[in-house]
Amino acid sequence: MMIAKEEEKQAEKYRHLLHILKSPGKGAVAFSGGVDSSFLCHAAVSALGPKAIAITIVSPMLPQSEIQGARLIAQKLGIEHVLIEEADLDEEVAANPKERCYFCKKLEFGTILAAAAARGITTVWDGSNLDDLEDYRPGLKALEELHIQSPLREAGLTKADIRELSRRFDLPTWDKPAFACLASRIPYGERIDKEKLARIEKAEDTLRAWGFRQFRVRCHEQLARIEVAPEERRRFFDEATLDGISQAIKSSGFLYVAFELEGYAMGNMNRVFQYPQI
Repeated sequence: MMIAKEEEKQAEKYRHLLHILKSPGKGAVAFSGGVDSSFLCHAAVSALGPKAIAITIVSPMLPQSEIQGARLIAQKLGIEHVLIEEADLDEEVAANPKERCYFCKKLEFGTILAAAAARGITTVWDGSNLDDLEDYRPGLKALEELHIQSPLREAGLTKADIRELSRRFDLPTWDKPAFACLASRIPYGERIDKEKLARIEKAEDTLRAWGFRQFRVRCHEQLARIEVAPEERRRFFDEATLDGISQAIKSSGFLYVAFELEGYAMGNMNRVFQYPQI
């Protein structure tokens, strides 16, 4: 009975979402290929058909695996997919202050707004959900300043809602692990450059090749700090696994490889705001 009630609540949120998306008549989804933006693309197509498009910013901070995944998902959903190349890092982003995400979102969504406007679209949607309000998210301020709409939040959808509805709609991303841009692997204040991002991407490709699903490789200059989902940690209790992964990650350009004993948790790099004395 409780399950049926929860399903009905989620269905009602989804109907509300479709109503929000239909309102402007056409719109563009800022599309990363992740769980939230993929679900939003599905809903946008359901609400608007060909009057909805997806726009992806291709930058050094987005790994090739994510870009390729976004292409495949857009193709499956039947939504027009616009890819915009950004080869360089903006100086304010590369400096990596604690407001990095604000500067990055301001630039990227400015570009998305311009690309949408060139196609006669004035409404741009992002995929942030209700749970995103619980973490340190300076990028949300940029979205507000640019008048980007967040229909998933407006409809009251949580991450759990989105995953469950994605599963019901048979979206391949319903159980996709959480992902954030590669810059989130570098501590605030440590400069970001293409070489570091490439090292991180290659190191994370190693963990993917070994079959891990939820992971991060945090870059502390020449030290790579591995985080995997708590339930996946036991796989490291094997000497051959430890040696193989360590050697592969060192071949990516790191001198040292360390392991986060408690495993991955969203927002781990934001602990500095909880414990500023460290």
